[in-house]
Amino acid sequence: MTRTFSQLVTLASSGMLLTALIVLWRKGVPAYISAYKWQAWLLAALMAIVGYFADDRQLYAMSVVLVLLKGVAIPRLLATMQRRFGAEPATTPYVNTETSLLIAGLLVLFAYVIARPLMAVTELPTREGLPLAIALLFVSLFIIVSRRKAITQVIGFLMLENAIALVAVVGTYGVPVLVEFGVFLDALMGFLVMQIFVYQIHETFDTIDVEQLTRLRH
Repeated sequence: MTRTFSQLVTLASSGMLLTALIVLWRKGVPAYISAYKWQAWLLAALMAIVGYFADDRQLYAMSVVLVLLKGVAIPRLLATMQRRFGAEPATTPYVNTETSLLIAGLLVLFAYVIARPLMAVTELPTREGLPLAIALLFVSLFIIVSRRKAITQVIGFLMLENAIALVAVVGTYGVPVLVEFGVFLDALMGFLVMQIFVYQIHETFDTIDVEQLTRLRH
């Protein structure tokens, strides 16, 4: 039973990391939104799995909240933003696709190096997902700094919050609901504030390309 649980945790964590790599591989905001939506569903499924094996019904409630807010509401808001700014020409990221994937691979290896000592000192059945969670954290940060469109950076921020939640779940064998809910509310408020700024930037400068905004400053 423990082996099956560990495999499910690894599978869900791997899927979440894969969705972040899709953002680096694919081109187009709709693909990024879809990747984030699937990542949110995988996080909710993982939390429900941990709730089942840890016999913690509160995690079931948290997984439902995640589905409704991260899996449904936020992707719809992102899709609304994309339709609003969809007429803008496509922009090349600061780092091209091939180099981005290479850097992401190195970040995954680095995450495994960091996680090995942590995995050696814990007996938690979720420990196999720890290096994948740390890798997702690094890759999400890389998405934020390597993309030029503000909306893509927003998606990177949301994936970073998912990575933090994943680290909390696999690093503690489930996290107290109030703590996770508080972190999520912080991320939600951050997303709403960033959404307002993106709209305001577009209204003022008629672009959401961060590179062009930097040039306007000079």
